[in-house]
Amino acid sequence: MATLSSFFGLLALLLSAIGLYGTLSYAVTRRTSELGIRMALGARKGDILWLVLREATLLVLCGAVAGFIAATAMNRLIASMLFGLTPSDPMALFIATSVLLAVALLAAWVPARRASRVDPMVALRYE
Repeated sequence: MATLSSFFGLLALLLSAIGLYGTLSYAVTRRTSELGIRMALGARKGDILWLVLREATLLVLCGAVAGFIAATAMNRLIASMLFGLTPSDPMALFIATSVLLAVALLAAWVPARRASRVDPMVALRYE
């Protein structure tokens, strides 16, 4: 049962990473002209990179807060499914949130890098 639960947990983590990558990649594509204007006005590549990574971090933290609230609300149901842990174990919650944040930032890195390499002249020509 633990192996099956671990497998489905890793599958859910992979699907969330793919979904976040797709969403951010689409958002970067839609905002190409805006990013080109920002770069033409003097934004550095690091600023654009941080802009996209900050959006991804905000999305993940909002999801983590919603998940924490849902887990707290379903405390009694979760307690019957855990072995050797309490439902409000701070270390387990911290590790799960940290892994989710790390995977999300890794998934957001490629669109953020692509956004930071936008050529302002090419982006403004599409306008």
